[in-house]
Amino acid sequence: MSRPLHRGISGMRISGNNHDLWDSQMKDKTEKEDLDRNRSSDHSYLSLQFPLKVLLADNNSPSKYGSRENGFASDPFSIGTPRSRHKLTLLLLKLSLVVILVLALTGSLWWTISISASSRGQILHNYRRLQEQLVSDLWDIGELSLGSSRFKEVEFCSQESENYVPCFNVSENLALGFSNGDENDRHCGQGSRQSCLLLPPVNYRIPLRWPTGRDVIWVSNVKITAQEVLSSGSLTKRMMMLDEEQISFRSSSMFDGVEDYSHQIAEMIGLRNESNLIQAGVRTILDIGCGYGSFGAHLFPKQLLTMCIANYEASGSQVQLTLERGLPAMINSFSSKQLPYPSLSFDMLHCARCGIDWDQKDGSFLIEVDRVLRPGGYFVWTSPLINARNKENLKRWNFVRDFAENICWEMLSQQDETVVWKKTTKRNCYSSRKPGSGPSICSRGHDIETPYYRPLQACIAGTQSRRWIPIEERRTWPSRSQLSKSELAIYGLHLEELAEDSANWKTAVHNYWSLLSPLIFSDHPKRPGDEDPSPPYNMLRNVLDMNAHFGGFNSALLEAGKSVWVMNVVPTTGPNYLPLILDRGFVGVLHDWCEPFPTYPRTYDLVHAAGLLSLDSGKQRRCTMLDIFMEVDRVVRPEGWVIIHDTVPLIELARTLATRLKWDARVVEIESNNDERLLICQKPFFKRQTS
Repeated sequence: MSRPLHRGISGMRISGNNHDLWDSQMKDKTEKEDLDRNRSSDHSYLSLQFPLKVLLADNNSPSKYGSRENGFASDPFSIGTPRSRHKLTLLLLKLSLVVILVLALTGSLWWTISISASSRGQILHNYRRLQEQLVSDLWDIGELSLGSSRFKEVEFCSQESENYVPCFNVSENLALGFSNGDENDRHCGQGSRQSCLLLPPVNYRIPLRWPTGRDVIWVSNVKITAQEVLSSGSLTKRMMMLDEEQISFRSSSMFDGVEDYSHQIAEMIGLRNESNLIQAGVRTILDIGCGYGSFGAHLFPKQLLTMCIANYEASGSQVQLTLERGLPAMINSFSSKQLPYPSLSFDMLHCARCGIDWDQKDGSFLIEVDRVLRPGGYFVWTSPLINARNKENLKRWNFVRDFAENICWEMLSQQDETVVWKKTTKRNCYSSRKPGSGPSICSRGHDIETPYYRPLQACIAGTQSRRWIPIEERRTWPSRSQLSKSELAIYGLHLEELAEDSANWKTAVHNYWSLLSPLIFSDHPKRPGDEDPSPPYNMLRNVLDMNAHFGGFNSALLEAGKSVWVMNVVPTTGPNYLPLILDRGFVGVLHDWCEPFPTYPRTYDLVHAAGLLSLDSGKQRRCTMLDIFMEVDRVVRPEGWVIIHDTVPLIELARTLATRLKWDARVVEIESNNDERLLICQKPFFKRQTS
């Protein structure tokens, strides 16, 4: 493009009758200059520089148009020549630009003076918002612009790390000075993450499909020994059988002691059997120290959802085996911190030989049970301490019994080693107690719905909450999942909002399920001997929703008849809808995704994240997107799925990260939405070679 520009300028001729000699000289000179320019290495640079010099030239400086080589002078302002007209045009253009600039500055000054102080503040606020968004966008663009050289594949970890759980290191915590139960808590420091991918154990196998996988698991998938199985509690020992490859949890009524145990609890409450717990208002149960989840496994067909929590265990873990069976569980220490659930969250708390000393710390553990228990809910405790006859154990039992009475619990029944209490449904029970007879009521400042890393409280919480609704007055399951108008008003929501959210998720689940098949990945290998199964390709039982919002994804899965349970996670960086989710009869937890999730590796079949990347992109970055993705890789099973729904730029960045993690990944467009995309990923089954 530069050569035609030079030719047009250098070939420009001045018209006239008496200038033949001048025309001849200029023609020869012009042809010589063109030849020199063609040989010059700076041709393109000069071609761009010349018009700038013409526009920016100083009129008072000497010019080759003002004094010619033959001695004849020309008037640069002469109207009669093309060159003079060109000069005049340039001058007029410069004057016009000056006038426009003066007018613009004057108008800007007048506008600035005329706007109000509040308008200026709003403009400044919007400007700062644009600045913050620009910084965030530039960060994402910068990540993308680094290209494949930056995004190298992440290496695999050594075999010693195959069961690594971040933030739980009892020996390290003891060395740091933690004690009195704090050594079992989460302590997430800078070195808690690993920068490599965990490989499964050598003989790892894909879990059996539900419900077969509830009763039979592969020994090589969990870290447990035969001795640990046989040394388990008597109830657990009767339900487990270990052979070379499998652990079988007996479900026959002839051997299954948990059926008689559950039936006994129902009778102590005044019900015919455990199937009637739903009619009594029970839907969600928190099982503290759950063994291997047999209590929850038995109740699940009764539409009762049991969440298991237990301490971190390096081997023989209750949580790991429970999750391997396809049952809800998470690592949590019942020691010095509040549980990561809001007040009034569960209909029943269960503790069968759970190892909690309820008489310790001035009854703080019992106060925490009261906090998370709904009005009218039940606390079931099975312990040899209840039938103790020696002086020391009798003293401990009397403390628990008296303390329960002082926090307005009613003892319904005591049989053998089991006792059942019922929490009061009347708020005024606490104010009618004798002064000094029990813990005080929490102030509004202490009674909050986000108990994340909060120490145990010595006061009674939840009494001032608008969610104080006795379980008998709540709708029974499954009607409970669709909250009433008055219940939604507590959260500032309307029926139309929940209905719209439910409809959107119903469509989304239908679309998701059609994509969860290896057919989307043309190069996906089929396991030898397997026929082409209908979606999903592998067992989908444990689902992790990283940004649950209203719990709509959970609700749509159940409405579609999928045999799954969902861990609804509410990020601490966003609005807290966890109370709403729990009130709908689901289970969930608060969590900061810049920290590892409290679970063992390979425990979820599907990880879902809708809007999570957008939620975190506007926040102060304490961690990278790669950190979050590597945590997802740790918790998802081999051949498990990851679904990410977000904006186009973030999905493109996420796809690049998925490549680093060696996932099979495809981007799917969303109908009638050009601003968002789906990223469907499947984690391959990389086998560790035997040494």
